[in-house]
Amino acid sequence: MQKIIASSLLLVGFNPQSQAQLNPNDNSLELPNMVVTATRTETAKNQLATATTVYTRKDIERLQVQTLPDLLKGTSGIDITQSGGYGKTTSLFMRGTNSDNVLVLVDGIKIGSTSLGTSPFEFIPMDSVERVEIIKGPQSSLYGSEAMGGVIQIFTRKGTETEKPSITLDTGGGSYSTYKAAGTVSGKWKNNWYTLGSSGFGSHGYNNQQPTFGLYGVNQPDNDGYNNAAVNARVGHHFENNGEVEAFFLRTQGTTHYDGNYQNKTNFIEQVVGTSASMDVVKDWRSTLRFGQSQDDNDQFAPGGAFSSQFNSTRWNATWLNQFTLSDNHQVTAGFDYRMDEINSSESYNKNSRYDTGAFTELHSRLWEDHFVNASVRYDNNQQFGDYVTGNVGWKYNWNYGISLLASFGNAFKAPSLNDLYYPNYGNSSLKPEESTSYETGITGNHNWGQWEIRAYHTNIDNLITPTMDPVTYNFSAENIGKAQIEGLESEIGTQLLGWNGKLTMNLLNPVNVETNGRLPRRAKEMLAFDLSRSIGAFELGANVLAQSDRFDNTQNTIKVAGYTTLDLRSAYHLNNNWMLSAKLNNLLDKNYQTVDTYNMPGRNFFLSIHYNN
Repeated sequence: MQKIIASSLLLVGFNPQSQAQLNPNDNSLELPNMVVTATRTETAKNQLATATTVYTRKDIERLQVQTLPDLLKGTSGIDITQSGGYGKTTSLFMRGTNSDNVLVLVDGIKIGSTSLGTSPFEFIPMDSVERVEIIKGPQSSLYGSEAMGGVIQIFTRKGTETEKPSITLDTGGGSYSTYKAAGTVSGKWKNNWYTLGSSGFGSHGYNNQQPTFGLYGVNQPDNDGYNNAAVNARVGHHFENNGEVEAFFLRTQGTTHYDGNYQNKTNFIEQVVGTSASMDVVKDWRSTLRFGQSQDDNDQFAPGGAFSSQFNSTRWNATWLNQFTLSDNHQVTAGFDYRMDEINSSESYNKNSRYDTGAFTELHSRLWEDHFVNASVRYDNNQQFGDYVTGNVGWKYNWNYGISLLASFGNAFKAPSLNDLYYPNYGNSSLKPEESTSYETGITGNHNWGQWEIRAYHTNIDNLITPTMDPVTYNFSAENIGKAQIEGLESEIGTQLLGWNGKLTMNLLNPVNVETNGRLPRRAKEMLAFDLSRSIGAFELGANVLAQSDRFDNTQNTIKVAGYTTLDLRSAYHLNNNWMLSAKLNNLLDKNYQTVDTYNMPGRNFFLSIHYNN
């Protein structure tokens, strides 16, 4: 692995602002130019110091990914671990921070478990997704708690701009009795747009875990299956005075089986519903109101089918956002957020809800001709721990010859979860929020032959919340005792050569527990990914290589999970303008590997599908 990383350094940097996507008409690299999540309003990416990756619907279809974790693997700044195959517990570490240090939004609505503080990446239905924006680095100054490592925003599919309804159908199957069926209809009628879709995805699975003999170690030599049924809808109306109203809905529910615990099945429901309204109050003032609710419901069952526990999370969201254009070179965004977290559980929490209110403002300015500055500040009032202020400032200089320089600084915080605060015989209502400060600098290039970028960052985290055992009672409780220091380097390069589109991505990470001088668990220090694609007539061809170094599975750094390298191949054939056949072969070399100790990842497997789009 070290030789691979060393040789990759001969290639200079990359463009983290977007996954390069293939345009079948001309084989060129086509990159999204605007991003919403970085400033909460639509902003040109070349004016931002923020590290941003965007995946569009074309990327999802080109890469032939069936799950969100599969889409995000190999992304700069992201490391993913999974406890087995489809639908199994997934953790996402952004720039070395914990999985609960990443804020996840669906159409602007915060999702995830209020008890755990994490989001179920493994359950997001990919056929409902139009676009994914990944913003790396501290974003609490715009979004409040949990945005310490960054923000991931998932946009569901939206109606087309044509009067004629657009219909897409997708069905397929593959190894482990995996299946998929999905359909979407969308369009426009006068000043209205609409989208309605549904999908089903599942797999018979395989035996995820090796036999274990720990505290909850079990030997369950069975196939751990997964099924997920989803429906999504989005409707809106555009008024003549440039006002808009919109409503959106996403619901997915199913069952996942797993090993290694006194529970081995979960029935889940993930749901997001919301509405928004926007209008121009005056010429240079646009205002938006958004209301929404997200649900994360889980019922756990023991072997044999006996009910074990229930954890139902509800998050209420309300936002008032205002955009002010002071001049062609200066724009201000200001707004207010209200969030209420609730838990309804079979466990008797000491308290089952908590609210947070926040006020924020952000300035985006062009200074001189080629210098851009973004500065934001936010005040939060949390029901549990009181007031908190965060800030962020970023600078970017777009020099001649396609070269840009950038630097940024920000602080962030993460409020304790309801488990940390109120779970019976564990929670600690005196906990302080986790706090971080981050510095970043980088250089990018955008040329006729491609794009490249190198970024270096340093993050200090205080008040890490850690389970601590009482030496007398042997009971665990949540305590603020940890400190971490994370240093990292991200680089990307994307180019086209002889008709092939290539993208190389590299992560170097040093995530240290300051208290023990050990490595933070489940983080790989090195990652290298390479994607290659091309269109040849009616054919599309592609390959993807992912290499990661070893990681430790516990805080004591005594359990090591070996590194690995996988190779995936994909192809597609356009029968005509409407029909396409596609095939993907994952883990071609049949590598036996794990990202979580004792949990096997899939061996060599394939998926075949047929697509219709009018």
